[in-house]
Amino acid sequence: MKQTETRPAAEAALVGSRPPWREIRLVSGLVLATFLLTHFGNHALGLVSIDAMEAGRAWFNRLWRNPVGTILLYGSLLLHFLLALQALYRRRTLRMPVREAAQLTLGLSLPFLLIGHVTGTRIEWALTGHDSGYPEVVRSIWLLSPEIGARQAIALIIAWLHGCLGIYFWLRPKPWFPAYALLLYTGAILVPILALLGFAEAGREIAEAPARFALRAPPASDLLPLVGPSLYAFFGGLLALTIAGRILRSANLWSRRVRIRYPSDQVVTVPAGFSVLEASRTAGIPHISVCGGRGRCSTCRVRVIDGLQDQPAPTAQERGTLARIKAGPNVRLACQFRPVGEIAVVPILSTGRNGVTALVRGGRAQGQEREVAVLFCDLRGFTSLTEKRLPFDTVFILNRYFEAVGEAVEDAGGYIDKFIGDGVLALFGLHTTPQEAARQALDAALRIKAGLARLNEDYASEFEHPLRIAMSLHAGPAIVGQMGYGQATSLTAVGDTINAASRLEGLAKELDVELVISEDLATRAGLDLSDRNRQIVTIRGRAAPLGSWIIPEAGSLVRS
Repeated sequence: MKQTETRPAAEAALVGSRPPWREIRLVSGLVLATFLLTHFGNHALGLVSIDAMEAGRAWFNRLWRNPVGTILLYGSLLLHFLLALQALYRRRTLRMPVREAAQLTLGLSLPFLLIGHVTGTRIEWALTGHDSGYPEVVRSIWLLSPEIGARQAIALIIAWLHGCLGIYFWLRPKPWFPAYALLLYTGAILVPILALLGFAEAGREIAEAPARFALRAPPASDLLPLVGPSLYAFFGGLLALTIAGRILRSANLWSRRVRIRYPSDQVVTVPAGFSVLEASRTAGIPHISVCGGRGRCSTCRVRVIDGLQDQPAPTAQERGTLARIKAGPNVRLACQFRPVGEIAVVPILSTGRNGVTALVRGGRAQGQEREVAVLFCDLRGFTSLTEKRLPFDTVFILNRYFEAVGEAVEDAGGYIDKFIGDGVLALFGLHTTPQEAARQALDAALRIKAGLARLNEDYASEFEHPLRIAMSLHAGPAIVGQMGYGQATSLTAVGDTINAASRLEGLAKELDVELVISEDLATRAGLDLSDRNRQIVTIRGRAAPLGSWIIPEAGSLVRS
């Protein structure tokens, strides 16, 4: 049974509830990012020559100065700015993580930074028909007015940074992102650097031969001096209206206040429309929210102990998350629940002695959902073996076994999560695609089998019976992050996938076989096991059974 078939219907509802404006913002942002990429690429041709820049500009104009390209570009710019205003207006509080604040601020500043550049190129061309080429532009802002050139360079870099942040937030949850993150980061840094170097080299070329690149005076236009101030007034007016709207809304909401009671007799009064999480943050009450209040986790959930009647029903997104964790009827997500009357709540997850700071700082350290492959392995009959040996002899054998398993996992590209007694949990897919992770996990299992065989051969005289092993392989989503306390904190994974893999390893012991492979992993690894024994495994706490393949001898599988 495929993993997608086993996920609850609530998850599909959660995905389907995504607001359409997010998709519009994404598409408009990608259009603007594509424009910047081609624009910077054109600048980078200055490392070759100004003639190369002019040849590239001809192609650039064909792409962006036709009616379709012009509407697409400026429509995307206006839409992106309007959606940034919407995000600013929708926020009940301006307290947010630094990266989100940077993205919002840069998005709002984008039109103001680019007005001067657009007016001096596009608008001038539209009003006068004069198309300023690179020789004129470079000479003007490199030699005659370098301060203008510096401002435009800063504006373009800020626009690029905003685009990179947006693309990062979009790609971060993708399972393949870690495998290509370094390549994407390198490209994000190199593109503006090469563009600036190309522009500087063009300026140096013009400075060395000024007569070759004579500056032509553009035709005069009475409207051109009015365009820049008009655009500043237009976008500034939209921003001012949004801020004014926030102020009026806050005044209106404060006239309808809501009291929220917390444990220890803490009472917070907030305007109607605030979520419980926003109320906690406003009052400085520690409240866990690993996903940052986006409804993508359930760590902020609260139990409503009084006043739940006549409150707004959960949204589709909140219902999907609550259904996935099988929450009770009086449990709500604090980031999504916006009470309209007085309530009393108890945060379900405690912040502990260290407070909320360490728990809400976000990022990979606090957990990220990833598609991983999991390997569990355990020695068979090791308890009886240790009863006949001295403790130090047992430690020696265990360390040799752990060494063989560790080398097998690392050579296959995996990560040892933890050693549990004589058992080992290994993860694959932290930096690869789900398909590659499945193949790596299978490769590691075969390497472990071969390593155990060598261990039995080397220490045959020490063992009354050869060491035997039981392994399981499974694949699916899991939360991967730094977990623990103090020095015991380490990178680990939790979730249904880990529990299911552990159950399959137990099945391998029950059936006295070396390996059990879930259908999910076999499908991702491209492994045809149709000639093997198949069993359906029922796992406690899991809605759907799990199809699995029984492999009595792991060595019977051929490593590709």
